[in-house]
Amino acid sequence: MIKPLMTTLTGLALASTLSAAQAEIVVGGKNFTEQQILTSMTAQYLEGLGYEIEKRAGMGSAILRQAQENGQIDMYWEYTGTSLINYNDVTEQLSPEETYARVKELDAEKGLVWLEPSDANNTYALAMREQDAEERGIETLSDLAETINDGEELSFALNAEFYAREDGWRPLLEAYDFRVSRGDIQRMDTGLVYPALRDGDVDVGLVFATDGRIPAFDFRVLEDDEGFFPAYALTPVVREETLEANPELAEQMNALSSLLDDETMAELNARVDVERETIEDVAESFLQDNDLL
Repeated sequence: MIKPLMTTLTGLALASTLSAAQAEIVVGGKNFTEQQILTSMTAQYLEGLGYEIEKRAGMGSAILRQAQENGQIDMYWEYTGTSLINYNDVTEQLSPEETYARVKELDAEKGLVWLEPSDANNTYALAMREQDAEERGIETLSDLAETINDGEELSFALNAEFYAREDGWRPLLEAYDFRVSRGDIQRMDTGLVYPALRDGDVDVGLVFATDGRIPAFDFRVLEDDEGFFPAYALTPVVREETLEANPELAEQMNALSSLLDDETMAELNARVDVERETIEDVAESFLQDNDLL
């Protein structure tokens, strides 16, 4: 009788393990091109590994983070600087390595696990048209501040989130000691900033460092010479309970993370925003090219 009982218990344990491993994983993402590519890429990759995936793309940063803390989202790609400042209220200047270590420690207390960071650092930046920046002699944010403080009026395009963020517009003005009147600021969707800057509707635009439209539209990214912006290393973040149920997930996602860097993300973003390929096709071809699908 003992042998059948042990066989039954072993079978139940195996069934439980399989059930946990096959549990649905909800993959979230934010509402701009890079994040939509990553959401699709992650969903396709994990589905190819046999996971059942629900995809929830196009969410705002704060809503997405809250959904993960509440257990509605299992995993998404976050930026270290965003968690550091916006979710954990840390404002001291830290190195990229210190930033990652701090958010990993602080978010662990909330049941969130930061996996291995990629080499993609999608930091905020201000950009100008190359010819315009050259004519005005502006290479750095300090140059920009000096130009404005000398009396030149320049117009800016910002997205609404950056305008209100704690690592955003107002702290940036304070760090570089210059002022811009509200009439010289246009708030718009992130995707509209690039054509507005390209077409001369504004003089300076808020961009993401890994956006493929920067080289395509011949923009000059102004150097953050005072080191205002923290590192924004792109990293998969997973709920601890999800990892416990799917122990191989960390290694699998780390393998994907190791393939991403600034150049790669800029190329993928450009294929969507400049060459007009679909998000799904770009994500799928990347996985196939790297033998992950």
